[in-house]
Amino acid sequence: MQWGLTMTLDYDGWIILIGVLVAACCAIPGSWLVVRGMGMMGDAVSHAVLPGIAIGFLVSGTRSGAWMFLGAAIAGILAAVITQVVHHWGRIERGAAMGLVFTTFFSLGLLLIVQSADSVDLDPNCVLYGAIELAPLDTISISGMDVPRMLIPLAAVLIANVALTGMLFKELLAAAFDPGLATSQGFDSRWLHYGLMALTAATCVACFEAVGSIITVALLVAPPAAALLFIRRMKWVIVLAALLGGLAAVMGHLAALTVPGWILGGNVDTSSSGMMAVASMAIFLAAAMFAPGRGSLARRWAARRDAMRVAVEDALGLLFRLEERAVTMDRDEVEGLLRSDVRIGGRLAAVLARLRRGSLAELRGGNWKLTVSGRSEAQSLVRAHRLWETYLAGRASIPSSHLHAAAERLEHVTDPSLAAQLQREVGDTPDDPHGRPIPPA
Repeated sequence: MQWGLTMTLDYDGWIILIGVLVAACCAIPGSWLVVRGMGMMGDAVSHAVLPGIAIGFLVSGTRSGAWMFLGAAIAGILAAVITQVVHHWGRIERGAAMGLVFTTFFSLGLLLIVQSADSVDLDPNCVLYGAIELAPLDTISISGMDVPRMLIPLAAVLIANVALTGMLFKELLAAAFDPGLATSQGFDSRWLHYGLMALTAATCVACFEAVGSIITVALLVAPPAAALLFIRRMKWVIVLAALLGGLAAVMGHLAALTVPGWILGGNVDTSSSGMMAVASMAIFLAAAMFAPGRGSLARRWAARRDAMRVAVEDALGLLFRLEERAVTMDRDEVEGLLRSDVRIGGRLAAVLARLRRGSLAELRGGNWKLTVSGRSEAQSLVRAHRLWETYLAGRASIPSSHLHAAAERLEHVTDPSLAAQLQREVGDTPDDPHGRPIPPA
């Protein structure tokens, strides 16, 4: 069936709203799983709850009601417990134990679903891939308004996730980052772990019919992982993960309606839930590239900036030492030293431009000379270098021939307070181990 551009605004609105609710539901347990380093546990739980869902359907004979949530929660917790048992008693790696147990549960769930397909209104494909496009057709009346039936369990799970996270936030935070501290404060981190598994299982069940188990995994992991690239405070990680997941839902549905037509032409579309997963991954990749401070481009820019700062400081140090020894060199000779000894290399032109723009050095009479401010910065840098050489010579078994290389690295990360502490450690020693005077502060 092709929906394409013939969908109405109301119809698309319901699909987007359901997708946003799914993303918000997944963001809460998904954030806790990601910060605990258990992102794949969401994948495992989403597959392990299938036998619980099937048994719940067999008992109740319907997709609605609490039976499916109860069965899924029991299956998720049981699978987590068995994983721990296999890991400890079987003495195998945790990931291997997880793969063994959860794939077994998944296979059992599929067998039960297939065997019960004739007696229970349950489609294996819907469990795996979802049917969000059909959700607005299955409605119930609330206060005279027809709304998709799927909104009710999603809203209930979202409220439960928010309420439980709000009530147990400090406990979950302690258990996520310091389980020993959590246990010492009177709440066993193991029970919090199993509670989180139950919460994840209930969330997976609520989301299955909308987007399926496979897409649920993407929404459990990708938005929280992207949020962690921007902020570290846990409550804001959860909020941002929900917002990014909602954005992925909107982008995914719109892309499902439009992108296939751009590529293939005509009035064609594709799975909205699948495109939501693609959109969530696109958002994560964008965050991984552009997030301030933690994105790859930001880290690369910071590395380039630090390399330039070090190169400028090395140039200042060279000019200071030449001036200290009263050595006169013309412009070409100084620049040759900068290329060879200081190893500035291809950054030479940029370093010299930075020295000029910062009023740190200038050309006078065809020679590079330090300005007053440049001499002050260079003196602080050389002082830190020689303090480190003196400190290391007295407290580390480093050969004197290696002191310079070690101090050269440390001088670039030494602030005035650390330099003052080094001065107190070395005392009133006037010279470094090579007999060169330590400049005053």
